[in-house]
Amino acid sequence: MLRPTEIARLRTGTVEYRHEHHGPATVLICHGGHLRAEVSLGEQPLTAAGFSILVPSRPGYGRTPTAWSDPSRTAVLLAELCSHLGIDRVAVLGISAGAPLAVALAARHPELVSALVLQSPRSSLAWPDLLTRVSGALAFHPMTQMLTWTAMQASMSLFPGHGLRTTLGAMSTLPAHQVVADLTPAERAAVQRLFRVMRSDQGFQLDLELSPDPHLEAAVSQPTLVVASPTDAAVPYKHAQHLARAIPDSTLWPSPSLSHLIWYGTGARATAQRTVDFLARAPLNR
Repeated sequence: MLRPTEIARLRTGTVEYRHEHHGPATVLICHGGHLRAEVSLGEQPLTAAGFSILVPSRPGYGRTPTAWSDPSRTAVLLAELCSHLGIDRVAVLGISAGAPLAVALAARHPELVSALVLQSPRSSLAWPDLLTRVSGALAFHPMTQMLTWTAMQASMSLFPGHGLRTTLGAMSTLPAHQVVADLTPAERAAVQRLFRVMRSDQGFQLDLELSPDPHLEAAVSQPTLVVASPTDAAVPYKHAQHLARAIPDSTLWPSPSLSHLIWYGTGARATAQRTVDFLARAPLNR
């Protein structure tokens, strides 16, 4: 699940990234919270379809410094990274808390971005609720997060059923046992591996403090696919609905997946196929 990464020291700033070549068209992935460039999530359908991928670590995650948290400024950094790598055109995939950066990149750099996909996305609506904001700020503070992740990972290892139910139960409005039962044994092991490599670094604090600009959502001109589970509890479905209303050329597709982790469960295949089909029709530079 972990892949080698590189560091680019650019005029705008420093960024950690992973660039994998599988074909002439490139998808730039803006990961969600607790993830960084070396973590692979939901990429296999894209690479199997022949898409190259470019995955940066957002500011505060991995080895990308916490120079700023404003998505528009980070978008300038990513546009310079693409130029540095000789990439003239990309589709952008924004996941969860990475969606505001994906939106900013599409809105600010239409000459670079040909299409936009937003998965389980956060929008400019208020997020998270007050209780989650306070508990998240305490649990994932740079000084305390190691204890939080150690406890969570120990639970996954020692009591895997309980660990999965506790974690996935917080990511779905459905009963936790139903969400876990929807996973195959291989998917349960994959989710456990995912949580073993997650880190919050300083990035999640920036995610909690961010207030995305709603004007950027309305400024996106590219064809956009918004994908989310109606039973997502981590980022409520109303965020996806809001984005679909705000972005002029957008389509909302309710994923049949049962939780925020739309890459797992019985709905994963349909979700991946819908995403790949959309990107295959996008006006990418091939």
